[in-house]
Amino acid sequence: MSDPHPARPHKAGDKQHPPTGVHRGLFERLVDLLSPGPDSRDELMRALASAEQRELIEPESRIMLEGVLRMADLTAGDVMVAARRMDLLDIDAPYEELLAGVISTGHSRFPVYEGQRDNIIGILLAKDLLKLQRAPELNLRTLLRPTVFVPESKRLNELLRDFRSNRNHLAIVIDEFGTVAGLVTIEDVLEEIVGEIEDEFDEKDGESGIYTLADGTHRVAGDTEISAVNEAFGTTLDDEDFDTIGGLVAHEFGRVPRRGEVVELGGLRFVVMLTRGGAVRWFRVSHSGDHDGATSA
Repeated sequence: MSDPHPARPHKAGDKQHPPTGVHRGLFERLVDLLSPGPDSRDELMRALASAEQRELIEPESRIMLEGVLRMADLTAGDVMVAARRMDLLDIDAPYEELLAGVISTGHSRFPVYEGQRDNIIGILLAKDLLKLQRAPELNLRTLLRPTVFVPESKRLNELLRDFRSNRNHLAIVIDEFGTVAGLVTIEDVLEEIVGEIEDEFDEKDGESGIYTLADGTHRVAGDTEISAVNEAFGTTLDDEDFDTIGGLVAHEFGRVPRRGEVVELGGLRFVVMLTRGGAVRWFRVSHSGDHDGATSA
């Protein structure tokens, strides 16, 4: 008996049914691409969250994509190290003093000033300072790199593009009056996308988030329990209403503080070193009245 619906060869222009089996996933993705996309940032954020739930993208990828979107709303002033917290080098300082400053802070680049701190005349790479040791007759001014100045209102996405095109890693931020407001590095910008970039100094041993620094102050993780802080410093900070020192300090500010901001609580002075993800990551802590070392940029 013949087939009532015999198969016929495929002709150009024939409409085909959607592929099945192993090709189904590809077809669905094509449909998604051709479908109307999100028409607002909030919808795009929800689309990314949905893509993560459907395991189309990894959680880390969603976080980075959201960071890219948020970065367009941030400015250099939002992530800069405040001027009063900047580690600077004096062009007229002796070599030994310059070397001590480089070693104590551990930065790779330093703004150099002449006379007043607002008078930034160039950027010194720490590795270039070694040239003075081998050739003391060199003039430090000849080792300085040009300073890049950006306004506080500079968008981070634009700043990142400038960093990449100009091969600069540090810029001095100025306010509307032309006064130095702070500095921003390429790491500050990238961390808004990929999260905190930790180095060997950021490792925690899993038992304590309190570290003694070379100048006698302490670096304290924001998620350190208040009871541990009280035990380490001999204080009586409130550990009934708050669990972590970061929560207590944020409550005192009434918001998440920015890097470089300072508050004194219970006989301790807290300098915010780093904030990430809506919380303080690191504090520099000293007893009130003690000399407070400069915060790392």
